[in-house]
Amino acid sequence: MGTLRQPRIVIIGAGVSGIASAITLQRNGFHDFVILEKGSDVGGVWHWNRYPGLTCDVPSQLYQFGFAPKPDWSHIFAPGPEIQGYLADVAEQHGLRSHLRVNAEVVAATFTGSQWQLETGDGNSYTADFVIAATGVLHHPAVPEIPGLSEFTGDIVHTARWDDGLETAGKKIAVLGTGSTGVQVVSALQPQAERITHFVRSPQWVIWAPMWLPQPAFVGAVLNRLPKVNRALYQAGMTGARLFTDVVTRPSWRRRAVQEYARLSLRTQVLEPGLREQLTPDYEPLCKRQVLSGTYYRALRARNAELVTTAIEAVTPTGIRTADGRHHEVDTIVLATGFRAHDYMRPMNLVGRDGISIDDAWAKGPRAYRMTAIPGFPNLFTVLGPHSPTGSIPLHHAAEVTARYITRWIQRWSAGEFDTVEVTEEATDRFESEVAAAMGPTVWNTGCNSWYFTEGGSIDLLPFDRATMESMLAEPDPGDFDFRSCASGTAH
Repeated sequence: MGTLRQPRIVIIGAGVSGIASAITLQRNGFHDFVILEKGSDVGGVWHWNRYPGLTCDVPSQLYQFGFAPKPDWSHIFAPGPEIQGYLADVAEQHGLRSHLRVNAEVVAATFTGSQWQLETGDGNSYTADFVIAATGVLHHPAVPEIPGLSEFTGDIVHTARWDDGLETAGKKIAVLGTGSTGVQVVSALQPQAERITHFVRSPQWVIWAPMWLPQPAFVGAVLNRLPKVNRALYQAGMTGARLFTDVVTRPSWRRRAVQEYARLSLRTQVLEPGLREQLTPDYEPLCKRQVLSGTYYRALRARNAELVTTAIEAVTPTGIRTADGRHHEVDTIVLATGFRAHDYMRPMNLVGRDGISIDDAWAKGPRAYRMTAIPGFPNLFTVLGPHSPTGSIPLHHAAEVTARYITRWIQRWSAGEFDTVEVTEEATDRFESEVAAAMGPTVWNTGCNSWYFTEGGSIDLLPFDRATMESMLAEPDPGDFDFRSCASGTAH
């Protein structure tokens, strides 16, 4: 048996996906890797987002890596800073800091025919046999094009680029956007604001949940002393997550029950008919990313709060003018307007085989084979790439499963089975067709307009359950890939 080759690997991104990838590589004997992160620390979306009220909408005991349990969360739904701290601790405990390059945004990545050349904004360059794009979906803030926005004389802040020095107490605040972020920031800022106005283009269903509920300290202490019990709790949570996946992917009485709970949450918390009508969406609950809150409706009912559903016409130097001619004077505009979720690695200048750019490859929208491989881009894999289960399966688990799949390809390269591996167009088309067919009965396909939709009109989610995802990523399927041995120039 010959000596195994040691690949040079670049991981782009140090969020959940990047950390899962790095640790999976380490656990399989691959240590020649570098993590390139455009931010100043690890954490991905939990590094960039620091707005008031930031809370995860997934129970804490599920929102963690299977290989790095954290029994002692402070709350049932963890606050953002605690999640970022957890990810930083995991990176520290697994020795990832020596592999990490922060403030190192990848601006270009080019496949030369046998390897990848990468350039970062800080002027450094890297050569890699494999590139793992762990860039995620929620990192490019979406800023709305509103006439006059640049002329506003007060403070403007996007929730994904929050200014920690921003003073909001005693201010007249406008919040634009009504997803989880908008709901959380309105709830957090309302108590101390002079006035808060929530501008809502399309209301969301908001399911009541006790997001503030602490996890008793003794629970963490017990779970820490009894790791088998902690593991059993994690597995129980995964079973619960499986039920949620069933709810969103298949019509059933379970889906109808959850949807009725969403309607009940609105009916029982908003008794004033006019406000309730304004807050009632025209689509089925769960069609968009579901919003959880136990405080939003109460915040809107406060004397210093107002909901505005009239379209915004323009921003003035001192406020916002709506289509009904009314001028709303504000000191601060908070943009809770989400992200350009389908950019993924872009705006990186990513160029694959024969000079094909990622923009050309994705002219009709992002596509990838089993969430991981893109035709035309050999030896490049994505973690939580196109059609990942961002609306149905715990992301840490999905990232771990994907990272193991990618590592199996790298093991085959290390054994000398090939020099480059590239998924075929045919296999990618087949997977896309399977996804499209399975998307039909999902709740995301019931008639709403959400950030799940790509520019090409497809729904960028995984419509399968966890067992199916694990099966499709259990072992590489060589029949769906093309291989090349560079030394001999042969393809097979």
